[in-house]
Order: sequence, then C-alpha cells, then structure tokens
Amino acid sequence: MQKKQDHIEKFKTAITSTIKTISNRNDIEINFGDSSDISSNNKIINLPNLENINKQSEYLKTRAHADSESLKLRYSNNKILKNFEPDGNINKKLYKIAEKIRCEKIGMLNFKGIKNNLQKFYEKKKFDQTENNQEKLIYEVFENYLREKIVGKKKQNYTQQKLKKIKKNFDGALKNEINNLNNLINNQAKFNSLISNIIKNLQFEELSEKNEKKNESIEKNNHKSENIGDAENEDLKDENYKEMAMDTSLAEKKDNSKDVHKEAEDVEIEETITGSDNKREGRNSFDDLKYKVFTKEFDEVIKAEDLESDEELNRLRQNLDQQLLNLKTFISKLANKLQRKLLAKQNRSWNFDLDEGILDSSRLTRIIVDPFNSLSFKKEREIDFKDTLVTILIDNSGSMRGKPISVAAICADILSRTLERCSVKVEILGFTTKHWKGGSSRELWMNNNKPTFPGRLNDLRHIIYKSADTPWRLAKKNMGLMLKEGLLKENIDGEALNWAYNKMITRKEERKILMVISDGAPVDDSTLSTNSSDFLETNLKNIVKWIENKTNLELLAIGIGHDVTRYYNKAIKITDVQDLGDVMINQLSDLFSERKNSA
Repeated sequence: MQKKQDHIEKFKTAITSTIKTISNRNDIEINFGDSSDISSNNKIINLPNLENINKQSEYLKTRAHADSESLKLRYSNNKILKNFEPDGNINKKLYKIAEKIRCEKIGMLNFKGIKNNLQKFYEKKKFDQTENNQEKLIYEVFENYLREKIVGKKKQNYTQQKLKKIKKNFDGALKNEINNLNNLINNQAKFNSLISNIIKNLQFEELSEKNEKKNESIEKNNHKSENIGDAENEDLKDENYKEMAMDTSLAEKKDNSKDVHKEAEDVEIEETITGSDNKREGRNSFDDLKYKVFTKEFDEVIKAEDLESDEELNRLRQNLDQQLLNLKTFISKLANKLQRKLLAKQNRSWNFDLDEGILDSSRLTRIIVDPFNSLSFKKEREIDFKDTLVTILIDNSGSMRGKPISVAAICADILSRTLERCSVKVEILGFTTKHWKGGSSRELWMNNNKPTFPGRLNDLRHIIYKSADTPWRLAKKNMGLMLKEGLLKENIDGEALNWAYNKMITRKEERKILMVISDGAPVDDSTLSTNSSDFLETNLKNIVKWIENKTNLELLAIGIGHDVTRYYNKAIKITDVQDLGDVMINQLSDLFSERKNSA
C-alpha cells in the first residue's frame, strides 16, 4: 500500500514539473481533486484525483489532460480569445474546444512526447452514442470532427442517425475551411476570428434557447402539479403534449410521456441542425441557378464615365500615368515583344509543295539530287486569329487598395493596348459593391424581420471601364478610376463572373477569352454574417467549374499577390509589374496557340 502511495506521489511530482515546464509558468497551482471537476483557469490547473487510480488508462487520461492544459497556457492569449468569443453557451463551449485543439496541434508539432500522450488518449477515448443530452452530443461530435481534420485522429464511425446529421452539419460549415484553419494554427487572432464566424453560422443557440424555455415550462408545470388534483394534472399533461406535438410537427402520440418528450427533443435538434441545410441545398450550384440573392433591386451596372466627371477621370488617369512613368520603356518593349509574338503566330503559317508562290529554298536540295524534280513553291496562310474577344475582369475590392489595384490597372492598360494592335477586341470590366456592410439590401432585410439565410445581402456595382467596341485611346482615362479613393469595397466574385460571361456570349466573335485579375477569395461581411461561411466561395467554385467544363469560354486568372489556383484551373501569380513581361507573353502565347475543344 505504501509502495503504491509513493508511486502516486512521484507521478504527481512529475506531472507538476512537466506542466510548469511546458507552460513556461512557475506560478501555476496544480490541484489533484475530484475527477468530475477538472476545469482550469489561467492560474490553477485542476486534475483528477489519483488516490484511487488502478488502471493505466487513468494515468494516460491525467497525462493527456495535463499536457492539454499546459499547451493552452503556453500558446493561447486570453485577451485574443475573449475578443472573438461568440455569444451563447453552446457557441462559447464549441469555441473553447476549437482553441484547445489549436494549442494541442502546435504542441504535437513541437513536442514528440506530448504527441504520443495525446494520440494514445484520444484514440482510446470513446463516448456513449446513445446519450440523450443533445448539447453534449454536439460537443463530442464537434471535438471529434476537428481532431480528425486538424490533428489527424482516426475517423469516428457514428451509429445513431442524429449523430450523422450533426456531423453532416459540421461538414457543410467546415469542409471548405479546414485548409484555412490548418494554415492559421500559429495565428491565434485569425484562427479565432474564422472559427467564431463558422460557429455563429451554425446557429446552435436556437437549440439552447428552446431547451431553456422547455426546462422553464417543465419546472412550472411540475410546481403546478404539486398543488392540483390528479384529474387536473392529467389535463395539464395532455395540454403540454399537444403543444409539444404542434411545435415539432409530431402527431398526437400521447401513449407514453417519455417517448413523446424524447421524440420532441429529437425533432428539435434535427430542425436546428438540418433545417438550414435543407433550405440551402443546391443553392450554390450555378448549373441549376439555385444560388440565392435576397434582392437585386439596388444592384447597378454602370459605365466608368458615369461615375465621375471628365475632370476627375483625367486627374486619376494622370495619377496612373505617373506610376507608369518609370515603367514607360519597359512597357513599350513588352508591348512590342508581345505584339510581334502574337502577330507571328497569327500570320507565319505556310502551305508547301505548291506549283506557284514563293520559291521554297529548303526544297532545292531535291533538284540537286535529282534534276528531274520540279521546283517547289510555298504560300503563307492566315490563321483564324483575329475573330477573338478578350474580356479582362478586375476585382475592385478594398483588399486590392494600394499596389495591387495599381498593378491590375497597369495589367489592363498593357493588355488592352497590345491586343488591340493585334486586331483583338478587348473589354475591361470591374466588380465591387456600392456600400460596405450591406447597404440598402441589408436595410430591406432588417425591415423584413431578418429572415434566416437570406443569400447574397449587399448592393452589387459592376463597372464597364472599356467596352469591346471602344478603342483604347477613347477609354484610357477610365482606367484611372480604379485608383479612386472610396470606390473599392466588397467583392462577390461568383456573380461578377456570371455577369461577364453573359456579356460575352452575346458577342459575335468566334473565340472568347476571359481573364480574371483578383487577389483571393470572395468576401462580403453582410452576406457571410447571415449565411454559411463558404456561401460565396462555393458559388465561385461552381461557376468557374461550369464555365471551364460546360462552355467554349477560355478562362485564365491572374492572382495579384495571391495564389488563386484553388478556384481556377488556369491561374498565374504576379507580385509586381516587373513580373508581367515573360508571364504575360508566355500565357497569352499559349492561349492563342491552342484551340479549346467545343463543349
């Protein structure tokens, strides 16, 4: 007995030293108490009572919990954590679970011993899938889901239908964000911000509110039942069951009070978890046009010259020219080089072994070898190249402000001038929103009692800087508008791509090329705060996929300082104007030299 006690004391000493070492904190107090209460704070870590430990698994649990709490102290900033903490008990618990897993992931990457402890514990840890506490099930499934996706835990198999539905809901909200979360592991502020928004969009607090109201109602009914007769009590129960059946769309099944109560709870959790998914199912698919927009009443398509006066446009163009001044020689050389290369592809193709035309000197050796051979002639033929439209679609979002938008404007300017010299029609378009944070669309939504999952919730502004039939010299002043302070706001890329596509298909040109200049993912706070976190991104991916696979349009994206290959199959990254030379020549040459197969 004494030997066991000595062993436990040595284990406690080792755990205490380990916690202080990992956390870099010597002021931490470690308590070994009741295993049912192992919550901790910034100064105290509570661990399970070790006095009655008999199994190795219980030692492993203590070590894993100690490691986890130590890593939170080491890697989690409490001020940042509080700053992004969502409202509501369920949301807060999910948020803390995500932060715990973030800290554990960092620890597992840096400490091999910790990695072994945590992996062994969580692989052996199981939870009761028949548990009736719905909130507890949500926490367990959420933690398992994040561990699978972030830490690499073995996939959990769920036998209960309600668990599968909870997991499906997490899949819908988190699947497209897992890579982002993994990339932000070492950036607590960005990680906390992203996971907080995802959790808010899950809307589990509706479940919490329903449960609280239900508990209050049950308590009141229990209190009343103590003071009324049996007959009255039965009537009251009957009335409660009717209300419950109405709320949860159940038939009046009153044979067994426990069954009715359990079914009502199951329906509530199913509605909370799957209701939003059912409403949004297929909505982000461009192919069936189910992407949802709250209202198009305040959207606008406007020419650049209608947004500002001629004087202001000329001033902005001068500003752009000033930035181009140091690159004047470079731009001229680039334009000439690109033009020569494109014109060479356009014109320098030949028909050989003709009876007339230009003498083919390469075939003269045949006459020397055999004088009876006749002379061979060749003729140049034109490739069907001029009948082409290139549309340049530019992201005019706030994140493009500064150098990125200048690079985009210069890109458009160079491409427009150069392609026009090659008799290629060029159209330049821009996309942004009229307001920050939703504008008139959001006001209308608020005045209509804020319906859930309203879809896109901002006023679009699509700008025509240069139409396909307008010469560059007449539209060049419009390019400077991109430098206008206050123009750049939010970016909803999917609908902008749809708009550009619809404009292009009405044109008579046989070949159509769409070039998108952007700096990353679509972002609109008003829309993303009222829908799933991947609402706009999924729509963009679906539209890009549809255009690339189902149409004759050729799509190329240029990422300004960002890699956009996760959205577009053909994509290049540019960090500076000086990078444009070879990149543009190679990409455009490749585009014009290969013909895309008909869809």
